[in-house]
Amino acid sequence: MVSRQRQKLRLLAVFLFTISSAFGQKPGGKLAYTVSMEDPASQLYHVSFRCEGGRGDTLTVKMPVWTPGYYQLMNYAKSVENFQATDDTGKPLQWEKTANSRWKIHQKQGQPIRLIYDVRATRNFVAGNFLDENHGYISPAGVFMHPEGQLNQPVTVTLKPHSSWGHLIATGLDSVAGKPHTFVAPNYDILYDSPILLGNLEQLPSFEVKGIPHYFIGYKLGNFDRQQFVADLKKIVEGSVAVIGDIPYKHYTFIAIGPGGGGIEHLNSTSISFSGEQLHSRAGKNRLYNFLAHEYFHHYNVKRIRPVELGPFNYDQQNRTRMLWVSEGFTVYYPYLILKKAGLMSEEEVFSALQQNIASYENKPGHLFQSATQASFATWEDGPFGRSGDEAYKTISYYSKGPVLGAMLDFKIRHETRNKKSLDDVMRALYLTYYQKLKRGFSEKEFWAECEKIAGTKLPELIDYAATTKEIDYPKYFAYAGLAIDAALKELPGAFLGISFDIQNDSLVVMEAEWNSPAWKAGLRKGTVLLAIDGQKATAQALGAMRKDKKPGDSVNLTVSQNNQSKDVTAVLGKQSERRFDIKRLPKPNPLQAAILQAWL
Repeated sequence: MVSRQRQKLRLLAVFLFTISSAFGQKPGGKLAYTVSMEDPASQLYHVSFRCEGGRGDTLTVKMPVWTPGYYQLMNYAKSVENFQATDDTGKPLQWEKTANSRWKIHQKQGQPIRLIYDVRATRNFVAGNFLDENHGYISPAGVFMHPEGQLNQPVTVTLKPHSSWGHLIATGLDSVAGKPHTFVAPNYDILYDSPILLGNLEQLPSFEVKGIPHYFIGYKLGNFDRQQFVADLKKIVEGSVAVIGDIPYKHYTFIAIGPGGGGIEHLNSTSISFSGEQLHSRAGKNRLYNFLAHEYFHHYNVKRIRPVELGPFNYDQQNRTRMLWVSEGFTVYYPYLILKKAGLMSEEEVFSALQQNIASYENKPGHLFQSATQASFATWEDGPFGRSGDEAYKTISYYSKGPVLGAMLDFKIRHETRNKKSLDDVMRALYLTYYQKLKRGFSEKEFWAECEKIAGTKLPELIDYAATTKEIDYPKYFAYAGLAIDAALKELPGAFLGISFDIQNDSLVVMEAEWNSPAWKAGLRKGTVLLAIDGQKATAQALGAMRKDKKPGDSVNLTVSQNNQSKDVTAVLGKQSERRFDIKRLPKPNPLQAAILQAWL
């Protein structure tokens, strides 16, 4: 009786989850996939792709080299195994792999073909594919090949979960009426934008915002107060919707992959790594709620309010834009305000978050070399957080500088319009003009034109701050909002060498040598092993004593090992300076400053 009741509840959850305008829609059947996982321990998805309506005597199919939302080349094709091609009767067809992510099949003109292949799924990451005995996660760009030139064709996907799993499937795709576990996408852009989670899943109570259902479905959610979490999540969604004023989807799903990595936004869903255990501390709750608000707000900013380069996509190569500091950076900034207004984040925590954003790039030399627009364009090589290794010193993260530029632009608009307009008006104008009316993205020039139109003035200084490494006048912009910011350079006590280290096999290994520090000038780099300090064995205690006993200008003799060769080097210790960028209220704001601060928070 209990098991039957649970089964009914699971089936009801699936029914409620998949209610959409697609009910009653019939699959076209021309491009149809079936994905099975009969032996999940093998970590192989078995894919059967039936394709009809092809023209000519050959058909080329391709696997994307990246997935929207994660601006890195993924080389999904390397995970494809056991590729076969047959006609509709099962007769083998000749084929060859003509490039890393491209297959050419020789067919009879106009006859349906069937492709059969496996996808190895071992990366537990929101942009990867994963499968084990208890659950599976599908990043569609890494599983579903597409026929060349047919990206705009409708597609159906039928899933065959392992028999031991529950019936619940989490995805933003619409279901096909009367077809269990079968979903439809109007084109490949929607398919590739709709990840799928299946297995032994849990669904939290759903909620509605403006009559639109929102779901949270996940794997291994952890131990936490589910009722309070759902109430808080609803506040996050409501606060985000209040910024734009419109909900452009018919259902939305938070897809929690459980232990894993990352978060990626989609048009009506987001994939997130998730553990409810984070909710047991204030700091953990702040991180998790900012993360959720970030990924949710992305369905506006980048998926719909987007740079013109980010869609329609070219899945064969990088899609570069100079505007990720807006698309990603502003989506770091807005959650601070959304959570503050929802009562989930304090004023001091908002100030601290912005302070950390500023300090994270201003106290690193990358801000002298790379602008926010350059970091956006170079993310395919540098990664979203800058390059690792020695050249990390010449890069920044648009995740750090972007939110600060967003705050400064917001303050400037509020100041110039006497608090009648804000960055919210820019976002709404971009949404209305480019997404709803023109149905395209905006150019960099068009973005700034909208900002200047709302502000009622030219914004050359802010444009320079985004596109150059010009030093930023933080006190000027934060004062617009009645805030003081400590941008003074402060000297730290003690002698400065400039390394961080790790202890490996009883040795001190340099993890980072700060650019232009005494250690850097002495030739120390990541991976250097410290053998001796002034003739004594190099230990953490000896290094600490050296910093305490010596003063700036003193020399320290180091024996190091690099490339399996030992040598002696001398470093002249220096002074370390940094700026904290602490933010607080001005003691005596004028009426406009006070009004802006109140409206902003």
